[in-house]
Amino acid sequence: MAKPDLKPQPRAQSKLSKPTLDKDLDNITYAEEAALHLLRRVMPFGIGLVFLVLVMALAGIYVSDRPGAVIMVAAAVLGGYMAMNIGANDVTNNVGAAVGARAISIGAALAMAAVFEIAGAMIAGDDVVMTISRGILAPESVGNPQSFATAMLVALLAAALWINLSTWLNAPVSTTHSIVGAVMGAGVAAAGMDAVNWSSLAGVTASWIISPLLGGGLAALFLAFIKEFILYRMDKIGAARRWVPVLVGLMAGAFTVYLTIKGIGQVFELRRFDALIAGTFVGLGCWLVAIPWIRSQAEGLENRNQSLRKLFRLPLVISAALLSFAHGANDVANAIGPVVAIFQAIGEDTAMARMATPTWVTLIGALGIAVGLLLYGPRLIRLVGTQITKLNPMRAYCVALSAAVTVILASSLGLPVSSTHIAIGAVFGVGLYREWYIRNSKRRIQYLREKFGKWDADDELVAERDPDEVGRRRLVRRSHFITMIAAWSVTVPCSAGLAALLYGAISLMFGHI
Repeated sequence: MAKPDLKPQPRAQSKLSKPTLDKDLDNITYAEEAALHLLRRVMPFGIGLVFLVLVMALAGIYVSDRPGAVIMVAAAVLGGYMAMNIGANDVTNNVGAAVGARAISIGAALAMAAVFEIAGAMIAGDDVVMTISRGILAPESVGNPQSFATAMLVALLAAALWINLSTWLNAPVSTTHSIVGAVMGAGVAAAGMDAVNWSSLAGVTASWIISPLLGGGLAALFLAFIKEFILYRMDKIGAARRWVPVLVGLMAGAFTVYLTIKGIGQVFELRRFDALIAGTFVGLGCWLVAIPWIRSQAEGLENRNQSLRKLFRLPLVISAALLSFAHGANDVANAIGPVVAIFQAIGEDTAMARMATPTWVTLIGALGIAVGLLLYGPRLIRLVGTQITKLNPMRAYCVALSAAVTVILASSLGLPVSSTHIAIGAVFGVGLYREWYIRNSKRRIQYLREKFGKWDADDELVAERDPDEVGRRRLVRRSHFITMIAAWSVTVPCSAGLAALLYGAISLMFGHI
């Protein structure tokens, strides 16, 4: 007979034992993280939708008693949607250099850009609006106001969809290219090739080609000046005390000229000579103020390039703010130009037809740009600021200042240039100039020999002239250059083709418009 097993049996594990509780808590944690991740992805979409609903309500208040109110409200909503896409894709170029140089945090950059974009759009946005609204496709060339309004609505939708897709693909394209191409495509679909003002379009297209070259050239010139007169001097700090205030005064003077023409000049009649005098006095004043400030900042700094970064941080932030202001003045037209054109066409024989740009329409464009920037801007800010070429405060200052001057000049002339082309052209200009300078500058060769001695300097220079070493030391990512050129090249035909298809689809669904 078998003996009974007298060993104590282990007690059954409780369902609430510690391992099971740990697993349950882990599952709860994973569920919370998944919910937060989903919320972060859905929340921007929800905020954007709320903004468009508010735009619809605001437009309804102002146009409910006017003829064609439904079309006007639809135009305002599409203008708001276009403005958000501009903020998400295009505004990032303004502050990307400052963020990439670590002169300002990305949160502070977003807030600053939003404020100055709104200010630029509200104060100085009217001139370029008129170029977009009537300079490419005139209402009388289409035949009747309804067809023209439909063409402009389709252009807004096509351009906004193309920019939205580009932002999703992480490609900074030109919003100006997008809207001009879309207006062109919709106009051709509505009334044939003769409806488009090809001479005006040719001038705008030329500005697209010239503006990135001008932005890159100015950025290279500013960097050449900094290298020649500050970086490659034996007494760097002393040179910075002398020249950084000059650069600050130059920036302040240029901004004052622009603000005088575009702001005060719209209230009082002023000559450009008066604006130039005002800019000269303000520039001189800021130069004098900057001299003691730079001296105080330079106290105790070591005589090396790293120390100079501190002196350029504040001027860099100010120049980024200037660029945001100029961008708001120039690119708000891409969102509200077609809206204004629709209002003027539908509001024929009314006060609306004679009105330039209603303030509330400009406000929709300005706020839409700010909303899009805050919701979707950070990803492309990192691309522009860190992934094309390495930036420090000096290089980033050259990028921001050259881009600001170029955009300001174009906006004052009423040309809808691409701020994307200008800003990225400036970044490439800085990087390519640095590559050339490293290989060819006699000043740098002399500086290396004075600082390190003949043998160390010669070894370094021989290594830099080796083809394999030159390829390894390239400072600009060619892949980004090729990708952006390709994106810029297809933007106009893609937006034009999409607009033409949308207009054709609407015509098929609703008959001849």
